[in-house]
Amino acid sequence: MTYDVVVIGGGPAGLSGAVALGRALRSVLVIDSGAPRNAPAAGIHNFLTRDGMKPAEFRAVGRAEAERYGAEFVDSEVVSVDGKVDDFRVVTDGGEYRGRRLLVTSGLVDQLPEVPGLAARWGTTVLHCPYCHGYEARGKAIGVIGSDRAAEQVRLWKQWSPDVRLLPVEEIARVEDGGVRMRDGSWVARDYLVVATRLAARAGFLEDLGLVVVEGAMGTYVPVVDPSGRTAVPGVWVAGNVAEPMAQVITSAAAGLTAGAMINFDLLPEEPTPAAP
Repeated sequence: MTYDVVVIGGGPAGLSGAVALGRALRSVLVIDSGAPRNAPAAGIHNFLTRDGMKPAEFRAVGRAEAERYGAEFVDSEVVSVDGKVDDFRVVTDGGEYRGRRLLVTSGLVDQLPEVPGLAARWGTTVLHCPYCHGYEARGKAIGVIGSDRAAEQVRLWKQWSPDVRLLPVEEIARVEDGGVRMRDGSWVARDYLVVATRLAARAGFLEDLGLVVVEGAMGTYVPVVDPSGRTAVPGVWVAGNVAEPMAQVITSAAAGLTAGAMINFDLLPEEPTPAAP
């Protein structure tokens, strides 16, 4: 079977796009690796009517909504994509699927500094976004791990707490519960740590299509040619963090809706031009 649209990624952008396309009576397959960026977080925020909802619950509700409109789901990892408009082939670790259009919403990976103990606490007491987690950390002792954007981060996080301290990454021996052990043996007690990660788009599987990521101020992303998420490759759209590294859950969902609507429009059959009277 060739689907009207294959969606790669089952996060907010992919689910929103699948709902829009399903409501447009399109056949949709969503391929999801099951590795969402925000999985460690206790809840999502800044999403009207869904504030504090657990990421897994959000995805489950979104998946059920998409299925209600006919979307199908495959839990698998995409390995490669080839083909052309109206005949794309998506190869996963479990099979092959075909689609007339592609919506890529595969997200990104946060690349952390190589500090022992940091990754294990990522998303719980090691944070990156004050708009996602600042309110929950308000008034607490916060340590900003030094990076290229450290001074900016210190200034920003002081909006939520007066106790914000810069910790140069090269001086940290390891992160432990309740604080940081420095290389000189001293202990710095902190309730939360902040790190500005490098953001790397999950898009290596697009290379056979000629789509490659570009480097931006925050990391890599897939470039688009218009606000709908259309790429330079005909028939391929991107939405969410794979295209906009700074997008939050609600903006990723909005981008998925926009892309889905434009893909539906792109699939409309050509109508003959009316003859002049």
